Amino acid sequence: MDVKDGPCFSGDDVEILEKTTVYEGFFRMHKYRLKHRLIDGGWSGIITRECFDRGPAVGVLLYDPYRDSVVLLEQFRIGALDAPEGPWQLELVAGIVEEGEKPEDVVHREAVEEAGSDVLDLEYIAEYYPSPGGSNEKLFLYCGGIDSSGVGGVHGLPEEGEDIWVQVFPREEAWNILQENYINNAATIIALQWLQMNYQRLQEKWQ
Repeated sequence: MDVKDGPCFSGDDVEILEKTTVYEGFFRMHKYRLKHRLIDGGWSGIITRECFDRGPAVGVLLYDPYRDSVVLLEQFRIGALDAPEGPWQLELVAGIVEEGEKPEDVVHREAVEEAGSDVLDLEYIAEYYPSPGGSNEKLFLYCGGIDSSGVGGVHGLPEEGEDIWVQVFPREEAWNILQENYINNAATIIALQWLQMNYQRLQEKWQ
């Protein structure tokens, strides 16, 4: 079926019968009983689903157009605990959007906290749901222009359990690392692929 010829659904095509909070800690888990409209018409039966409530977050790939280099962070991630290569991930600067914040505010705050870097200019990449089958998290993805001189070392807020190794890679080296499957989180893969298609334009714009 061609997408353009299919039905057009919205939130109005879902009927929530019950919503309960089954866990509340640093994050929340909600349980839903619901029905939704079907593609061929009519309504589904009652469906039970759990949803991990994370809310919006922001990721930013820090790129130095003068040195053609990128900043990547390495830190422990509980979700990768069973990964054969271990639970430390190469990834972007990222953070959760707090109440009253815009995604761009998070970019500047987290770039300083996690990488010790100011963002001089910003380009929007995309926004997407990393795992909509079980979480409502929405990720806003950006590329931030920086001066990477002096960037590196250990950063993060110890009171938040952060222990972040900040590394600067030539863009081509980061691309090769991605090609060799050493980077396995979606935001970093998407951002590096986007940069590979746009770095020449960014160099002209930001230099």
